[in-house]
Amino acid sequence: MSIQSLNPATEEVVATFEAYSDEKVQSILDLTAAAWADWKEKSYSERKVLLKKAAEILRERSVELARIAAVEMGKPVKLGKAEAEKCALVCDYYAEEGEAMLAPEPVSDAAKKVYVRFDPLGTVLTVMPWNFPFWQVFRIAAPSLMAGNCVVLKHASNVPQCALTIEKIFKDAGFPDNVFRTLLIGSDQVEAVLDHDSVFAVSLTGSEGAGKSVASAAGARLKKSVMELGGSDPLIVLADADVKKAAETAAVSRCGNAGQACIAAKRFIVMAEVYDEFIEQLKLSMSAYKPGDPLDPATEMGPMSSKGLRETLEDQVKRCVEAGGKVLSLGSMPEGKGFYYLPTIIENVPVDSDVCQEEFFGPAALVFKVSSIDEAIRLANDTPFGLGGSIWSANIPLAEKLAAKIRTGNVYINALVRSDVHVPFGGVGISGFGRELGSYGIREFVNVKSVCVGS
Repeated sequence: MSIQSLNPATEEVVATFEAYSDEKVQSILDLTAAAWADWKEKSYSERKVLLKKAAEILRERSVELARIAAVEMGKPVKLGKAEAEKCALVCDYYAEEGEAMLAPEPVSDAAKKVYVRFDPLGTVLTVMPWNFPFWQVFRIAAPSLMAGNCVVLKHASNVPQCALTIEKIFKDAGFPDNVFRTLLIGSDQVEAVLDHDSVFAVSLTGSEGAGKSVASAAGARLKKSVMELGGSDPLIVLADADVKKAAETAAVSRCGNAGQACIAAKRFIVMAEVYDEFIEQLKLSMSAYKPGDPLDPATEMGPMSSKGLRETLEDQVKRCVEAGGKVLSLGSMPEGKGFYYLPTIIENVPVDSDVCQEEFFGPAALVFKVSSIDEAIRLANDTPFGLGGSIWSANIPLAEKLAAKIRTGNVYINALVRSDVHVPFGGVGISGFGRELGSYGIREFVNVKSVCVGS
């Protein structure tokens, strides 16, 4: 089996790699298990130095990393550079805060000494997507490594160069051999990785289908899993909102990274009083995103990552029209090849249509007019997804009350929903379970061990 790196802007194959054999994978896992025996004994201060060095390398190589992401999955280099710098931030964060987050916690007991330890357990398998090819990996790897675990990465098959580059960053930072390894494997080899005794948990970011498959495999082996899956995030605009800012943020959600983000707002639920104004502002904001060469520093929106993903979006938009929706495409296509898709606004899709229950993973915005706040909340929750959401209003106390009613793992008020190193991140429903980032993230993959000292 071969793994190809295909440039979505030119449709050219730029590199081909042979997938690792089952024997090679098992050999790497054996080496990782052996490396853990020493790595778990390293002090937090020793791990901190290495994570800080990884952060330094990420900043030094941010331009190079941005170019690799642009060529492999179409991210504009301006966004890729920012992604690399965010990876450096998460390394610094856990280097500085990880020890305190995992410090033993005393438990009140008058009769005896009781405390809780947080100990490493072994190797964490990470199954990661292509849309943020560096950030998705580092936000799991940094806390896992700081906690004293080893990490093996099964990255998306269309970003093998990103995957190998990440392994090299950890190696160049001075991490011991085999503490972090990349596995160039297909999805059909994941279960064999989970079979290895040293692999005690898996973290997956990806589609609902991938999550069900890997979570089932982990469950059958009684191994812990954290799933960060898809989303159909609502963005609610109340009548007293800053409509211009809300529309600008909506455009970022749908056009940034070509709309290929699980946590980006996808359904815009707007009060009737400001609906027309919002639509006009959204047209202006989305039309400013002109698809272009991701290697051009001026490009704001690159191509979609693959032909198949573009075809899926085309089919969804077609079904919106068949259901009664009105579609407006903005801008013009760049010349030549590439998996580009124009920024698109879709109105009047019946809320009870099947297509409204799906995730739109591309630069298409579904906009709904509502006549009451209660209707807005009902529509926001009328989805099997539950990752993120946002509320736009000048009345912050009201927005906070409404935030409690939205069934998601994250709610932002008057701001773009994003993953932040300080804040736990994850979803409910078919958006997954478990949390990444913050103190919750580093405690997902440790042994919470109670120690009781008798009198």
